[in-house]
Amino acid sequence: MKKLLSITLGFLLSLSVFAQNSDPRLKGVDKQLEELLGPWSVPGFAVAVVEKDKIIYAKGFGYRDLENEIPMDENTLLAIGSSSKAFTSAVLGVLRGQEKVNLDERPGKYIPELRFTEPWMNEQIIIKDLMAHRTGLPRHDYGWYLFPSNSDEELLSRIAHQKPFTGLRQQWYYNNWMFFLQGQIGKRITGNSWEENVQSMFFDKLGMERSNFSIQDLGKDSNSAKGYETDNNGDNSLLDYYDISAMAPAGAINSSVNEMANWLITWINGGKFQGEQVIPEPYVKEAMSSHMVVSAGTPSKEHPDAHFANYGYGWFLSSYRGHYRVEHGGNIDGFTASASFFPTDSIGVMVLVNQNRSSTAGNVRNIIADRMLELDPVDWSAEGLEALKKMKEAAANAEEDEEESTPGNSKPSHTLDQYLGTFANPGYGAMELTLENDSLFMDTGSYRMYLEHDNYDTFLSKLIFTEEIRDDFAFKTQFTTDLNGDINGANIAFEPALDPISFKRTPKAVEISEDDLSKYEGSYLILGVQEAKVYVKDGSLFLFVAGQPEYEQIPLGNNEFRFKDLDGYKVVFEEKDGEIVALTAVQPNGSFRGEKQE
Repeated sequence: MKKLLSITLGFLLSLSVFAQNSDPRLKGVDKQLEELLGPWSVPGFAVAVVEKDKIIYAKGFGYRDLENEIPMDENTLLAIGSSSKAFTSAVLGVLRGQEKVNLDERPGKYIPELRFTEPWMNEQIIIKDLMAHRTGLPRHDYGWYLFPSNSDEELLSRIAHQKPFTGLRQQWYYNNWMFFLQGQIGKRITGNSWEENVQSMFFDKLGMERSNFSIQDLGKDSNSAKGYETDNNGDNSLLDYYDISAMAPAGAINSSVNEMANWLITWINGGKFQGEQVIPEPYVKEAMSSHMVVSAGTPSKEHPDAHFANYGYGWFLSSYRGHYRVEHGGNIDGFTASASFFPTDSIGVMVLVNQNRSSTAGNVRNIIADRMLELDPVDWSAEGLEALKKMKEAAANAEEDEEESTPGNSKPSHTLDQYLGTFANPGYGAMELTLENDSLFMDTGSYRMYLEHDNYDTFLSKLIFTEEIRDDFAFKTQFTTDLNGDINGANIAFEPALDPISFKRTPKAVEISEDDLSKYEGSYLILGVQEAKVYVKDGSLFLFVAGQPEYEQIPLGNNEFRFKDLDGYKVVFEEKDGEIVALTAVQPNGSFRGEKQE
């Protein structure tokens, strides 16, 4: 009976695929797509093709679970990453159609507490600027990726400290934070979360019944993919799902190619799906029109018919071999996506891959597009493999050049334990620097970094993925000192468009009992004239000089304390034969010694 059932199911499956693969333009495409798996070491991928208002092809290749060899199919759920952005902007498009939002207004009208770091940004940025990546802000991605938060308020507060790199509408620059803000605007208007807005406005109307917004729901689905990363040797390793938390509007959707196909059908048909106007048609036209130049997008010798690179609202725009293409990719740990359609040709292609930063999504998209548009075929895979080979060679040469230019035999200016503490930046977050087995590690709460000494007080902070120290994710980190020579912060190259981001150091306090603190109590005569009183109150040590406020002291160990609210100020006590005999007040303007009075 089991054998009969298996044969019957196999027969039905082959009928289904045959029916979907009956278009003459796609003849032999299964074999062509299957051949991508080996050269690119792809665990698996799925693709759906739509024309007008129908799905004409949908199929999975390879495995959704590589270890257990469970096949990928057209209904497998994968993370779509930034392909979510078109949903986020479309929420505002729907609300504009309902006359509930004006996209030419400042975002601060809907989020009163929102502040940008520059006054001109608060006054001049409008919602359309958020949608088209033209605010003048660079990505600042590590401000959410390394320091995730489930608090909308926390993320909003960070934006106030993120510096721009250019003026408003002067240069396009991708920014996930501005899509987080769009999600917040929709939330303030409707009273519903971004997830609830996308669910009610789109998922419920497009039959996207299994699509969801969280890694918890993705993992619980019986037909979901695991995500993988492929190394330079072609070996795949499993990656944990990344919890994007409150940054969800920038890329949290999980879906299948079959359900995402309905999203593409809606756009191809001017916002309509099965007769219902899901997205207002004026918004559809506006969203897939150019609002910012991404780059020159000049044609190459190899592809003179592929050119221009602009951006609409949540969509990249280009001319693909003479056809107008609307597309947005997606990358999140272990997954790559591409959602694309050709509005004047009424054709769409959805590709989902369970491989990190995979070229396969683009290769599949182009192979299908060439067939559906009846263009002369191009060996996109061979071109990509050759480009990848050259890129690896260039990276290896650059690494050799950098090693040769690094000063030799240099040492840090301090012992490693003197670098320890909390390093914080209000636009990013806080991280803890610890010492383990003579090595420095930085913990951000989401990821860990190993600090490899480079030269003098400069280290390379290398991300640790799946217990592996990654040389390809290394951030130059230069520690700074105050006027007293103590480590007071670190400048870290987290944002390529700006100078390194500055993090302020707070030395790690050590626990000292009230009894142990009492040995420091007494009166100290500074320079023989100024009395400084030291006493214990409410479990803390305080220093008081007449005419000044009392200063709480934070214990650092070895008879050293820092002033709680004053940078660059500390007190070092002298101990002789088990007794405290003097203190030295270390300040930016000098060091002042005072002997303890009987």
